[in-house]
Amino acid sequence: MNDLKKLKKKAFFSSLSLFFQSGYSAILGLIANLILTIILSPKIFGIYITLLSTISFLNYFSDIGLAASLIQKKEISDDDVKSVFTFQQILILSLISIGFLLGEFIVKFYRLPNDGLYLYYSLLISFFISSLKTVPSIFLERKIQYQKIVLVQVVENTFFYLTVIVFALLNFELKSFIIGVLSRSIIGLILIYYFSPWQPRVGLVKENLKQLLSFGLPFQTSSFLALFKDDLIILYLGKVIGFESVGYIGWAKKWAEAPIRIIMDNITKILFPLVARLQENKEKISFIINKILYYQTLIILPLMILSFFLMPHLVYIIPKYQKWEPALHLFRIFVFSSFLVIYSAPFVNIFNAIGKVKISFNLMLFWTIITWLLTPTLTKIFDIFGFPLTHLIISFTFFLVVSLAKKYFSFSFFSSIKKPLFAGLVMIFILLLIQSLAIKNLYLLTALLILSGNLTYYFVLTFIFKFNLKKEIEYFFSYEK
Repeated sequence: MNDLKKLKKKAFFSSLSLFFQSGYSAILGLIANLILTIILSPKIFGIYITLLSTISFLNYFSDIGLAASLIQKKEISDDDVKSVFTFQQILILSLISIGFLLGEFIVKFYRLPNDGLYLYYSLLISFFISSLKTVPSIFLERKIQYQKIVLVQVVENTFFYLTVIVFALLNFELKSFIIGVLSRSIIGLILIYYFSPWQPRVGLVKENLKQLLSFGLPFQTSSFLALFKDDLIILYLGKVIGFESVGYIGWAKKWAEAPIRIIMDNITKILFPLVARLQENKEKISFIINKILYYQTLIILPLMILSFFLMPHLVYIIPKYQKWEPALHLFRIFVFSSFLVIYSAPFVNIFNAIGKVKISFNLMLFWTIITWLLTPTLTKIFDIFGFPLTHLIISFTFFLVVSLAKKYFSFSFFSSIKKPLFAGLVMIFILLLIQSLAIKNLYLLTALLILSGNLTYYFVLTFIFKFNLKKEIEYFFSYEK
């Protein structure tokens, strides 16, 4: 019992650290994104997003799930760690070599400017440097000491965004990303070894590697399918609809997903090592699932609703932001689909944590097939709207994920979300009423939407469902629960 309390305490402080990091990074990222999308053209922004997807493609082959194997395994040996590090470096050096050889082809295929090629090369170098952080990060994750990982990420993100903004303001355009990417990776490497010292060792132990791959390969296959579904589709779109359209899609998706990047991503990071330690205690996991569903909906839903109503006004209020007006309809689609994703993504991590990687694989295979069947078809019919509509269609499959999870855990899906969901619907009704008033002053309208939306949501929860904010905060921040 004492070990369980220690685990809860570590998870609690790690959660706080992750929420601080995500909150800080999200605010910093949103400000940087705002500044960069004011300074840079949709085309330049689209080139960066496309090349980033190229490196994401390589990243999924970087360790074929061995890092996740070390985190999921109850006990690890020096031979396990040494084998993972060596095998990973063999893979990465092979991938980087292929990446450099493909440089000229990628430039011709996408008709990139010279700076685009140099940015691509800098991302490859950054990819190698980041791979050296894997083992020290694994040690911290196994100990559920995310606060140290968080500090590294905070410094990395701060340095990256500030560097990119400064050089973008100096008209360096794509060169801004080159400088930022390389600087971030070097600083991150130094810091992670400071917090989690480890002497890199080379060697392969066949039996250890074989055992780790038995979990790692199915796990990474699922991850590769996620890559094939998300990042490779961006590469396809970059060629089919052009960088400017990809820039609009990237802008819409980035802003629409901001709330779930802040909240959901941190929850899923903690879920994997936490549930892996509690995988024999299904009652406890069921309790965790109910609370995740409740708190995710409680926090994310009003943020999504407000962003849906506010963004059309913000593009006119923010200087030089009207150039993103063509992406507003894309943004609205992504807001709705991104909200539905919060009811499927955490369960994928839970399946992995309890060793049910085949379920995750089958889900990813299903989503990938749908993505690649629908995106080209819908893009031909609806052009730039093809991918967002596909994203929306896939998001509705959360019902399938929930039904699969119910086979292993006892939880009440609707009971967990009904209170914030009802409050959200009332909030939408009130915001629509305010919109109908046809207030011409955008600043006044925006202020009214924010104030009335938040107050409506809070008062519905308080007076109808007896929501007590103080008790909810105390409960949420109590690791003894």
